[in-house]
Amino acid sequence: MKHILKTFVLLLVLTSINFAQTEWAIDKSHSKVGFSVTHMLIAEVDGIFKNFDGKIVTNGDSFENASVSLNVDINSIFTDNEKRDNHLKSDDFFNAEKYPEMTFVGKKFSKVDDKNYVLVGDLTIRDVTKEVKLDVVLNGQITDPWGNKRAGFKLTGEVNRFDYGLKWNTVMEAGGLVVSEAVTIKANIELIKQSKDSQN
Repeated sequence: MKHILKTFVLLLVLTSINFAQTEWAIDKSHSKVGFSVTHMLIAEVDGIFKNFDGKIVTNGDSFENASVSLNVDINSIFTDNEKRDNHLKSDDFFNAEKYPEMTFVGKKFSKVDDKNYVLVGDLTIRDVTKEVKLDVVLNGQITDPWGNKRAGFKLTGEVNRFDYGLKWNTVMEAGGLVVSEAVTIKANIELIKQSKDSQN
């Protein structure tokens, strides 16, 4: 009986370890959330959002089935052109005054192989929420010189801006849009594993 009880207790301990939740903070100084669009059919124009935050929760150190959420400040958009940035903040595009935040809430984080994952979640822009799929590459996990465990990811995907009400559109004489409907999402995220003290 004692042997059975000890085995039961050991199983409970191992189960609690395996399912212990781990929080990861975004190291914003080493992360970037951005996008790319085609301009006049011949060039790519890139932009970033300078202010963003998020929360990632895993079971232990495995990122499979991780809980992922991200908030982006629309007013922090930067394309290295002030006039263009202001236009993007206007009602022609994001309407940052009325909808100052873009959000992503993950629904499924599936492991494909040791480095590749697929992240499915709800992306909300303006007042529209649609499911999107992002390809995720795990660049690796390390322990930095100060003892912090870090993980790096690259995320890419594509959305149609018209689906979210960003419908400003000018057609060129030769045909084709000045700004493409398709927007490529590009993000590089570096995470820092949080200690129990930092999570309390």
